[in-house]
Order: sequence, then structure tokens, then C-alpha cells
Amino acid sequence: MLSRLNVSKGKGYVSYLTLNNQCRLCHVSPSDQGSRHLLKDEVQLDRCEGERSGVAVISLNRPKAKNAISVRFLHLFTEALEFLKHDKSVRAVIVRSNVQGIFCAGADLKERAKMAQSDVGPFVSKLRAMVSGLSTLPAPVIAALDGAAMGGGLEIALACDLRIAASSAKMGLVEAKLAILPGAGGSQRLPRLIGVPLAKELIFTGRVIDGKGAHEIGLVNHVVDQNKDGDAAYHRALELAEEISRNGPIAVRMAKLAINYGSEVDLATGLAFEETCYAQVIPTRDRMEGLQAFREKRTPTYLGE
Repeated sequence: MLSRLNVSKGKGYVSYLTLNNQCRLCHVSPSDQGSRHLLKDEVQLDRCEGERSGVAVISLNRPKAKNAISVRFLHLFTEALEFLKHDKSVRAVIVRSNVQGIFCAGADLKERAKMAQSDVGPFVSKLRAMVSGLSTLPAPVIAALDGAAMGGGLEIALACDLRIAASSAKMGLVEAKLAILPGAGGSQRLPRLIGVPLAKELIFTGRVIDGKGAHEIGLVNHVVDQNKDGDAAYHRALELAEEISRNGPIAVRMAKLAINYGSEVDLATGLAFEETCYAQVIPTRDRMEGLQAFREKRTPTYLGE
């Protein structure tokens, strides 16, 4: 089960959502009566319940435009990230689509065609900042690619820590076909992920590959056969997020920080930064709980303290 969060007001809020997206309204406080539209908004933020209560889910929900990134979409996604950035109870984040067969089609080209030339640069800068904000969320982020991820859609996935794709999902940085280049980090993150020569080939050609091909080149961590509901990658992402969330949350966050920073510097600097991160977990209650649980041969209960 998932509980919907009102990201614009920063409150836990109104509904419960089953995994097949059947929604039932449970409670709306008087102050939130005007927020019912969030159930159908372009970017939704939910929290899992029960054993997966530490897992947050960002759902892309703009079906008529194939989840294309508009000004409003960008604003809502940025709001969701701001909410998650400050919520220490979140242990893993999943980015998925509510639109069957589509993850994100990239920029909203219809809206872009109407933009003044002077507005394009600032919009792309905001998009780049949003994608970078996704990459720097404290908790691990998993992209569930159950459908096509093109251009900016793939750039969103590249900013996640882990990617899971359905074998049938199509993906590519196709910007060169529109006489532009990836502008939300794709030209930087793809080479770091799969290597410079192969990244150049994919970007220069604008080639589209499927989930199996993406797995073969290391673009995604796991590939799964699609199910009849079209959400196989999402279910695999939930399993992985639950596995992550069972571990010490401070340790996981520090590990992410150490890896992200260390991969951009020389080994000696990276090792020094690892030492700094390790120092943050030494005084935690979670570390002592891990040791005590090991002695008592039981499953530890980590509180993020």
C-alpha cells in the first residue's frame, strides 16, 4: 500500500493507493479540501506502508503528453525533491511512471516550440538543476523503467543511483536528431556510467536501445520481463528498495556520499573522504544496535539515530 503525500503543503495527506493504482480517498482535512486535484497531478509523491514504510515513490503522471517535461511538470518534480531532501525517515526513493508503456518522453516539444528563444536557456538550466537535485538526494534513488525513456526522460534515470528496466523498454539520448544535445546532464552522466566511446556512439547517433541492450552495456542494473500490468520493473524496484531500507539508513547515506564524491576524485582523496564519512557512523545508536543484534543473533532494528 502507498499513502499519498501533499508535497505543496508538506503534509502526509489523503489517500491510499494499491499497486494496481486503484485509489480510494481516506481522509482530507478541512485545510486540504482544495488539494484533491493532487490525486491526478502530473507528479505524485507517495509513501509505502508496512514493511516498506521507508520507501518513497515519485510517480510521473502526465498521460496525454507521455510524461513530457513541461514547465509545470518541472516545478512539481522540484517540489517533490525538496520535500524528500529534508525527510530523514525516507530510506529509498523510486521514480516510476503511472503511464503504461512510457517512463518519460523527454522535453515537452509542443511547449518548447512556443517558448521565446530567450526562455529556452533558463528552462534547460532549471531542468539540469532538478536532475542534479535528484542525483544528490541523501537516500538511494531507483529508476523503474517500464516504458520508453527518451532524451530528458533518460537523463532523469541516469541521475538515479540504480536503474531497473523491463526488457521491452526503449531508451536513448535522441537529442541530436533534433539538432540539440543532451542538456540535463546526459552528456556527462552517460560516459561516466558506460564509458566515453560507447556514450559518444549512442549520443552522436541518437540510437534507441531496449532494456536487454541497456543491461548488456551496463546502463541498467537489472532487466526483467514485462508483466501483463506493465509494471514489472516497478515491482522489482520495490523489492530492491525494501532490501536497501532494512540496512542502517545513516550508513547507506554515508556510503552513497562516499561513492559519489570518491568516484570524481583521485584515490587518495577518495579514501580520505571515506574516512570522514565513516566517522559519522561511529557515534550512532544504529551502529551499536547492529553489534548488539549480531551478538544476540536477531534482526537489528535501525532507527536512523
